[in-house]
Amino acid sequence: MLDDKSKKIILEFQKDEITEYFVYRALARLAKTENNRMTLKKIAEEEMRHYCIWYSYSKEKVKPDNLKRWFYIAIATVFGVTFGIKLMEIRENRAQDSYVKLSSLLSEADQIRKEEFEHETQLIKMIDEDKLQYMGSMVLGLNDALVEFTGSLAGFTFALQNSRLISMAGIIMGLSASFSMAASEYLSTKTEAGSRDPFRASFYTGIAYIFTVIVLVFPYFLFKHPYFSLAVTLGLAVLLILIFTFYSSVIKELSFRARLIEMFTISMGVASLSFVIGFIVKKILNIDI
Repeated sequence: MLDDKSKKIILEFQKDEITEYFVYRALARLAKTENNRMTLKKIAEEEMRHYCIWYSYSKEKVKPDNLKRWFYIAIATVFGVTFGIKLMEIRENRAQDSYVKLSSLLSEADQIRKEEFEHETQLIKMIDEDKLQYMGSMVLGLNDALVEFTGSLAGFTFALQNSRLISMAGIIMGLSASFSMAASEYLSTKTEAGSRDPFRASFYTGIAYIFTVIVLVFPYFLFKHPYFSLAVTLGLAVLLILIFTFYSSVIKELSFRARLIEMFTISMGVASLSFVIGFIVKKILNIDI
């Protein structure tokens, strides 16, 4: 006989399993390849089987959490299936304590836990996505833009002290740098022995760079005061660092905190150094704009 606390945990597990069943079924319908479609269907079947096991103990039917259901489907559609699934699995990992508590009462609880954290992990690794295959190219474009362009804007801000001039110089430099980075990535990928397409790799690098440039230079078009524009730009840079660090740490299953500190330190360090260089150059050349 289940006590109220154990039954409550089981009902929560049921809701999670049935919600994820519908998420995986929806993602399977959206999958572009037969391999991904079949893999996602297998994971969905696992979730439904687990739901049925929990139902055999609770004897109560549970409806899916539609808010979570549509949230994860939207996340997976925009940021990729693997990111959506791994984000969903992170929440499941936090339920390990509940599995341990139930395993002393229910013999199948430990088996479900193992399947959740072993079998499904293996299935997730079978999913093949362009976004993951070319993630290195996106990281290259975004990282370079954040480090180089944030620093350049900081240097331009002190040297030029005019938002219109800074925005013009920033756009010219940013677009030129994005084309240069895309060309370098094309040549680099072409020499690799892997299966990545050089054109697509260069495209992802260039797009990531241009997107970052537009975001960072936008405050200089919006505000007249250059130092206020720089402050907003640095804030946007931090936001981009937070978002992309979270994305890459989820995908690669790395420490979010360690990667955030590393990327923040490098980007802001270069920006600070560039600001100082702009000050020194202005003083040496005695330029007043």
